[in-house]
Amino acid sequence: MPAKKQVPLRLSSELYQELVKWAESDFRSVNGQIEYLLTECVKQHNRNGKYIPEHLNQKEGS
Repeated sequence: MPAKKQVPLRLSSELYQELVKWAESDFRSVNGQIEYLLTECVKQHNRNGKYIPEHLNQKEGS
């Protein structure tokens, strides 16, 4: 297995708590969840050269 790169990451408390809930529901650690999500985003970008639209990042009603 290739060595993994350590990257310091700062997250808001709100985002971190959302990641904790999501990771728990997927039976992953928070670190594992972040790595999974980043991997999926890179795959999507490589497939179609597009990022996820910004409007998906907005909460309902805002």
